[in-house]
Amino acid sequence: MKWQKEGEVLIKEFEFSNFTEAVKFVDSIVPLANDSDHHPDVLIHSYKKVKISLTTHSEGKVTQKDYDLAEKIDSLV
Repeated sequence: MKWQKEGEVLIKEFEFSNFTEAVKFVDSIVPLANDSDHHPDVLIHSYKKVKISLTTHSEGKVTQKDYDLAEKIDSLV
């Protein structure tokens, strides 16, 4: 699945083999988010799916920061 723009949010869902792998993926996002000072909303659901939502809250819309972090997140899988 590609990143989808829904309103003013970029969204993508990732599916892993189990809960542990889903949590490891989320953990791997932490340094990327901290380094860029841009933090996604993260939802782990159905025990092995991770939904990432990106928006620049201060701008109230999707900005280049969101696209940059999305690309970095994609590079993890």
